Amino acid sequence: MTRLKASVIIPTKNPGAIFNRVLDAVCKQETDFPYDVLVIDSGSTDGTIQYVQNHADARVRLHQILPTEFGHGRTRNLGVSLTEGEYAVLITHDACPATEHWLSSMVELADQDERIAGVFGRHIAYPTASPFTIHELEQHFLGFDRDPIVSLDDKQRYADDPGYRQFLHFFSDNNALVRRTVWQSIPYPDVDFAEDQIWAQKIIEAGWKKGYSKEGSVFHSHDYSLIERLQRSFDESYAFLRLFNYKLCPSLRIMLRTWLALNARDWRFAREKGLTKTSPMIVPRAFLDNLMRLLGHYLGTIGDTLPPRLRTKLSHDRRLLDGLRKGSEYKEAA
Repeated sequence: MTRLKASVIIPTKNPGAIFNRVLDAVCKQETDFPYDVLVIDSGSTDGTIQYVQNHADARVRLHQILPTEFGHGRTRNLGVSLTEGEYAVLITHDACPATEHWLSSMVELADQDERIAGVFGRHIAYPTASPFTIHELEQHFLGFDRDPIVSLDDKQRYADDPGYRQFLHFFSDNNALVRRTVWQSIPYPDVDFAEDQIWAQKIIEAGWKKGYSKEGSVFHSHDYSLIERLQRSFDESYAFLRLFNYKLCPSLRIMLRTWLALNARDWRFAREKGLTKTSPMIVPRAFLDNLMRLLGHYLGTIGDTLPPRLRTKLSHDRRLLDGLRKGSEYKEAA
């Protein structure tokens, strides 16, 4: 019996019609190795379960859990435990493979070096996304092109330079591959935020390598409302403070300076693309989005000093906030 090379794991809950495209794209991957697909659903009521059950591809399996059993790290660990592929390939229910070579590209990079514990792939904004969202994602992942395979080769710099640490442990299981033999000794932490980056931090500090696949691309992007941007940025900043002791925006002065710099960047981009003439209202909207992002980061940095009621209103993910306040996530991650 041929051993599975890869198992694709997709957690779902009410993803909507986009998931049908995602699952179909996963099943159309062109590979020279066998793979299977596991969908873990935590209470969908939008037809997702029926779509998986009726899917024509025999490689697709469905496993259902109660909504209360879901956890970002916990559910991904469950998915890996229920599969047998040499590599566990993790995507979210709204991350659609961009080509039919997405899976083979992810596996090809991991196969280059048995010391590569995990690989993350590029995110491409959906064509309907804001031009600023498209540009921001392009610029973010461009930063990984130069060094697609990295390891901890400068311990002093790692200790002294937060930017270097963040670069080494950036990982996104919206689109990622995990080597099973490494996961068996270093599973995902049972946390509700940043489980992927905590895992990457652990494997990097344990001496493993991390890979980035530009060709292993998925379409994945969100255009948030201004309130959603504020809340999600608060959650990100507060979690990063608790989990990694990172201060994403340590002062109002830095917030203002960074806001002006981001606005200048976006103004140049808007002029280059002619947006100031074709879509003039999109530019001030981008400036407000930058403000909400930075304000959320600043408020998250001082989250421990805020009244509990205000923290609750600022948070988009109440379960995340409760976990961080109790300290359970930090203890699991330590």
